[in-house]
Amino acid sequence: MRSGAEYFSQPAEPAQRRYEALRAYFVDGQSASEVAQRFSYSPANVHQMASDLRAGRAAFFRDSKPGPKGPRKAERVRDRVLALRAQDRSVQEIAAELTLAGTPVSAQTVWTILDAEGIERLPRRSPAHRGAPPRLAAIKARPLTAWPAPATVSCDHAGLFLLVPAIAKLGLSDLVGSCGYPSTTVLSAWHSLGSLLLHKCARTPRANHAHALADDPGLALLMGLTALPKATHLGSYSYRVRRANSEQLLAAVTGRLRELGLATGEQGFNLDFHTIRHHGQDVPLEKHYVPARSQRTRAVLTFFAHDHASQEMVYANAELTKAEQAREVIAFADYWKNIAGKDPGLLVFDSKLTTYKILSELSERGIRWLTLRERGPKLIADLEALPDTEWKKVRVDRVGRYREPEIHDAIIKIKGIDSPVRQLAVRNIGREHPTMLITNALDLTTKQLFARYAERMTIENELDAYINGFHLNALSSGLPLNIDLDTTLTVIAGNLYRLLARQLPRYENATPDKLWRHFLDATGTVHTTDTTITVDLNIRTYHPVLIAAGLADQTTPIPWLNDRELRLRFPPR
Repeated sequence: MRSGAEYFSQPAEPAQRRYEALRAYFVDGQSASEVAQRFSYSPANVHQMASDLRAGRAAFFRDSKPGPKGPRKAERVRDRVLALRAQDRSVQEIAAELTLAGTPVSAQTVWTILDAEGIERLPRRSPAHRGAPPRLAAIKARPLTAWPAPATVSCDHAGLFLLVPAIAKLGLSDLVGSCGYPSTTVLSAWHSLGSLLLHKCARTPRANHAHALADDPGLALLMGLTALPKATHLGSYSYRVRRANSEQLLAAVTGRLRELGLATGEQGFNLDFHTIRHHGQDVPLEKHYVPARSQRTRAVLTFFAHDHASQEMVYANAELTKAEQAREVIAFADYWKNIAGKDPGLLVFDSKLTTYKILSELSERGIRWLTLRERGPKLIADLEALPDTEWKKVRVDRVGRYREPEIHDAIIKIKGIDSPVRQLAVRNIGREHPTMLITNALDLTTKQLFARYAERMTIENELDAYINGFHLNALSSGLPLNIDLDTTLTVIAGNLYRLLARQLPRYENATPDKLWRHFLDATGTVHTTDTTITVDLNIRTYHPVLIAAGLADQTTPIPWLNDRELRLRFPPR
């Protein structure tokens, strides 16, 4: 045997070993036992491989990539790569353009060519400067001059039509028109704000990501437009909106919720701040404490109010300064009195939300409140000196540990609060020192007060759901003007999701993220007639829940489309 023959007689690669074994079996006429012994197979393996080869299920060689080859093509590709890099294109952009032109190359190939020429990588750029932005179809957003009927269009976001009954139930199109929102010579206030609301419901992180929805003809039909407005219009429009417009809309939406038996405020409200951090520099923002970062940094401070009984968010404000934040609880009390005709019920919040002076002002107005008290060394020492007989054991109905806290309940006087307050010191709840609660609610029992403050966690859970579900932390601006509109739309979108969830068995308390994944992230087809819009939703695993909820039999007049009826259809499984 010549030198190098061992490559064939002793194959190392599995595919080559199978090939040589089959060649010995078929060409050299060796028996299955001989082949098995030579190539370390069993005779059964050899027979199986032979059967696979006869049936065409064994392939050992592949055709090389088709297409022209040679130095001429390589030279043309190199010249084109260098020309595109001279236009400041990235390797991904160059590869994409060459592939579009019929010369498929990878980004790694492009970089290999550039590296061979001694061309360095481009410096890291912001998304706004990374080559040419994606170009949208040249269709301007304008009201439809004539209703397209009959017509059929595909819709990549057909699941958003599930929220239309809730939008109609709240009468949002009429409310927006009555709240003084700005309009343009072409688009009404509802066209602009409704488009922004669709983006919020579709969980679009930023305005410059608007192209995904803007290219959807089904959503354009829903808004009565030739196309949804592009990112430029949506961004500039948000800066024209004033706080007074958003406050009127929040009040009007809350009023509609109250007509539906929701957001009654009978069990009070949970209040909380949320800090939205800004990641840029040189912005006209104050520094606020960001818990997620455990530091003070440039940020927008937002305030939220949450109805404790029905779990709806009823108020938001993102135009707060440090000088105003302590009095925001008073601003909410005035807001609620304007809506309901009376002061709000029990307000529950963290100790950082306001000051003792404001607590005294709330007491003078007859507004009940419940909050934490900061623990000083002297206060802790006084509590630890109390005998065990001064502590009352209370059983709380809750899941998990610490269901029998011990509470010391006393009436005390605190500097800065004119009237006496009630102090609850709570121990045996897993903390080193007792937790301190103070309140002016003298009529509630010890157990009721402790349980009520423990339930305040619902607003933190709700805010966390809004952050994850509606990208509440996606602060792209250094000014709080459009952030206030964003928080307003977040509250409204959350209520729309909540209204949908209330119709679905076992989903009443589902988070926006879960509702989106199970139901709203769906494609479909939109069919129109002169009087109807029918949406055929493509089949999803959880659609039987929607059918069981009666959505397949429901018709909804759409007010802003001359009461054309919306019908939802689900394909049979």
